[in-house]
Amino acid sequence: MIKMTQPKMFTRGVKLWVRFSLNGEVIKRSLNIEDSKANRKLATTQIIPQMLLNVHSGEFFKNTIVPTVKEMIYKSLEIHQGNRKLVTQTQHKANLEKHVIPVFGNRKLDTIKASELAIWQNNLLKKLAPKTVSAMRVIFYTVFDDALRDELINKNPFNIVKAPSTQPIRKINPFTKDEIFKILPNIQISMRCYFAIGFFAGLRAGEMMALRLTDIDLDNKIIKVTKSRNKGVESSPKTKSSYREVDILDVLLPYLEEHLKVYSNNDYMFQRKNNQPFNSSCYISDIYWTKVLKTVKFEYRNMHQMRHTFASLMIASGEDILWVSSMLGHKNSGITLSVYAKYTKNTKKKRGTFLLAS
Repeated sequence: MIKMTQPKMFTRGVKLWVRFSLNGEVIKRSLNIEDSKANRKLATTQIIPQMLLNVHSGEFFKNTIVPTVKEMIYKSLEIHQGNRKLVTQTQHKANLEKHVIPVFGNRKLDTIKASELAIWQNNLLKKLAPKTVSAMRVIFYTVFDDALRDELINKNPFNIVKAPSTQPIRKINPFTKDEIFKILPNIQISMRCYFAIGFFAGLRAGEMMALRLTDIDLDNKIIKVTKSRNKGVESSPKTKSSYREVDILDVLLPYLEEHLKVYSNNDYMFQRKNNQPFNSSCYISDIYWTKVLKTVKFEYRNMHQMRHTFASLMIASGEDILWVSSMLGHKNSGITLSVYAKYTKNTKKKRGTFLLAS
């Protein structure tokens, strides 16, 4: 005998849904119509009565085929292919195949419990950084959310699983002016300009790897940033505001001129021995950066500190924050200040003295 409660209507987004209990299990189904007075009347007089008949006849569940996690992962990747960068899509696919499919791949989506996802998160935290696990959670959450929108499942179990606490933003530990000029002479000539651009223009590693000789305009003293490279894939820069023209400062000019004189026949500014561009900043760090820091006997700091060095030195010297923000490719100066506020020049000027005038 079927034990079923009377269906109750509710709204999700703009659509009408019904909720009822069937043999102790809570069922939620979309009516595939928008919430309006006319549609509520239609639901009450026609759709819900037909649904009740289908439940009692057994037809209600016949057409519901819930995919496995693995099946939905590849469907979700296909759904978002048009609005993600190729490198992002590739990374998401690799992470899902490495960390999700081996654990949940053959399970039906609607059988995954919140407790299982919490345990999965905890296991990942034993070997990955909280920030990485949090990013993995967002990818997996999207898979469930896509299934929910397709009405393949009734709820996203991640909604009741607490996200891991992420670590603070990586420490800013810039180099001093003296340290910069100890580092640069000790880097081999083929890559010296790469690090000079990092210190004196603040470009990201991926942006520097994607630079071509045609992006350097010595006449107008600008570097055109229009691309980025990551894991062998060339794509657009990190954000829309990252498309920019970066001023070539006088301190950087000799490094560019020297490099272009020697490597004028290259396509990319910085190439490997096989004349191909670099695919990984990790390779550059291992081969050149780590080595030079040992040579000058400096404690190791990651290469991103070059960008931090540029920003902090410019701000500390009193350069216009809007210009610094533009050079870095930040969306607005508020972002720049939120990261580098402590380097803002303090002139010890007495504020508000004009109010004392009689």
